[in-house]
Amino acid sequence: MNKRSVDVVVLSDLHLGTVGCHAVELAQYLNSIEPRILVLNGDIFDIWNFKKYFWPDSHMQVVKCFLSMLANGTDIYYLTGNHDEVIRKISRLQIGPLFVKDKLVLELNGEKVWIFHGDIFDITMKHTKWIAKIGGHGYDLLILMNRFVNYLSEKMGYGKVSLSKKIKDSVKKAVKFINDFEMAAMELAIQNGYDYVICGHIHQPKIRGFEGEGGSVIYMNSGDWIENLTALEFNGQEWSMYKYNEDKFINKDEAVEIPIRKSLKEVAFIG
Repeated sequence: MNKRSVDVVVLSDLHLGTVGCHAVELAQYLNSIEPRILVLNGDIFDIWNFKKYFWPDSHMQVVKCFLSMLANGTDIYYLTGNHDEVIRKISRLQIGPLFVKDKLVLELNGEKVWIFHGDIFDITMKHTKWIAKIGGHGYDLLILMNRFVNYLSEKMGYGKVSLSKKIKDSVKKAVKFINDFEMAAMELAIQNGYDYVICGHIHQPKIRGFEGEGGSVIYMNSGDWIENLTALEFNGQEWSMYKYNEDKFINKDEAVEIPIRKSLKEVAFIG
């Protein structure tokens, strides 16, 4: 397979170690690209819900992909999330081309891109973490139910459906939470002088612009590999949101592109 060269790839919310992770598809995607920089933006391993007896070979294949990239010269930045928050104890660790951080700032030809998981905006995480953990287990159960429903749906000749996505899209409080999350990220980015802000956490792939009194910013969310199977890519010219496709891996018809000037270098770390 010919690999695509990409300057930066941002992935988040893989939730390796859980039944919901689409590890087979993720490994296919990783084997199709050759990034200069790979940013793993939180919840890569689901330590909250990890079970010793559940670690399929497909999940190990994903880890092997990361190791292969490191061996071939890719810089990997592991930014911690809430489901893998225990790794925050070793933030600032560097082993060769592997960096463990809480937050990261990249400069793309004079424009600053601020990257972090985003759970700091989640009130549930800040004040009632035990509720969030119970919700995580409930989410896993919903994913299992969803797979059973999809099995029956495909047998009957219908397409796949996402129960959790339909619930989040239809419940007003969930929609408000997502909008509040995005607004909080954008407003804070403007206050700190960033041109772009990239988050994960809410499993909602998106690229949107915002202009307020203090300035403007572009918000991006890399989505997840539970439901959406998406990634953010920067090819030296522009940012794009790519979605995994069974036949082509990349569904270019759904790509959203934002022009950005060339040149890439790391300018700062925060964490």
